[in-house]
Amino acid sequence: MVAFLGECGTAGGALGPLEEAVCTATGPTGLGIIAVYSFLIAFILPLPSEVVLVPAETLRLGLSTTGNLAAIILASAFGKALGSLFAFHIGQEAKEYGPLVQRIKDSRFDLIEWSERNTIKIAKEYGYVGLALALCVPFFPDTLSIYAFTVLEEDYLRFGAATFVGSAGRLLVTLGLAGGTLALL
Repeated sequence: MVAFLGECGTAGGALGPLEEAVCTATGPTGLGIIAVYSFLIAFILPLPSEVVLVPAETLRLGLSTTGNLAAIILASAFGKALGSLFAFHIGQEAKEYGPLVQRIKDSRFDLIEWSERNTIKIAKEYGYVGLALALCVPFFPDTLSIYAFTVLEEDYLRFGAATFVGSAGRLLVTLGLAGGTLALL
């Protein structure tokens, strides 16, 4: 599993210790670390969420590896849903401040256009189901997609549910890819 996901602490700098804490997480405190990490990557840190799967075999919760994986997926999805709701609130506030949105649109990086072409295009067509499906794509930073979608929607409960399902789905897809990759070796 670790070989498929890469080495921990690859973020370097100030973020390396945070990623390393996730990779070496144990016990109920470890689940808390995973939830906090997932909360942070939902709205501010452009780090991979898949790294939370690394401690599944060493989490020491008194569960099987499958039980540890289920606990990790639930803790991570919960943390990411809360972080997404925080981002959603920030997006709602930014929507009220039109000049900020216009300044982002006018920037040379045109982040909003890029996001709309990808995740938002899917989310617009398929709504919250589209957002959940877009968030299921492994190894793609979803912080920008979450923020872009917040400007288009207003329902906190549906948004939180979509990010929870998408986050859990992303980890399940990653496990499926890891299983397929390991089976080929």
